Amino acid sequence: MSDFKAIGGTVRARAAGELRDRILTGRLRPGSRVDLDEITEEFGTSRTPVREALLELSYEGLVTVTPRSGITVVGITPEDAIDNFAVLAALSGKAAQWATERISRPELDALHDLAGAVGEADDVVAANWNFHRALNRASGSPRLLTFLRQAVRVVPASYFELFPEQVHRSRSDHARVLEAIDRGDAASARTLTESHVLDAGDALGNWLRTRAQESPLGSPGA
Repeated sequence: MSDFKAIGGTVRARAAGELRDRILTGRLRPGSRVDLDEITEEFGTSRTPVREALLELSYEGLVTVTPRSGITVVGITPEDAIDNFAVLAALSGKAAQWATERISRPELDALHDLAGAVGEADDVVAANWNFHRALNRASGSPRLLTFLRQAVRVVPASYFELFPEQVHRSRSDHARVLEAIDRGDAASARTLTESHVLDAGDALGNWLRTRAQESPLGSPGA
């Protein structure tokens, strides 16, 4: 049984998030079919929100939905994953640069508190999300936040489950970014943030590449 009910948000958003996560981590492989009734039963919901979730994923290019052929996973290649994170890195780096130039003292104090929570909180995913969200908001750019909300979807919700060693690395990277912000070094804050996100993308891309080699589509365990 899926842990679908533990995920926050609307039913459609939860379904889209869970299915997106499975695609981004290769659990739903390119070329495989998605059975709407099977997914609906697994999630314990009606067909409508699941269908809407799949349409959302089709707009993102992760699945194709056709009347006769049904739902087919397009998925992502390891190279796609790395490219996705490169886009996110560019946006996140710009947010860190602007945050350095525009952040208020209360925002900076809150950012330090949030950085300390990563690796110590029971929900590491939420703690990491809260830190990056606060950093992005400190950029003071609503337009940039709009693009970031779209780009951040390429990060699987199960990222830290796949790469638990990244928890310590994230804390270290966050500390260096904060040091740059503290001293008003916007260029370094941008570079460090970009590197932080790019490294995360490389880890996922390499993992997907290894997984594809060990279990190619159509082989046992695929």
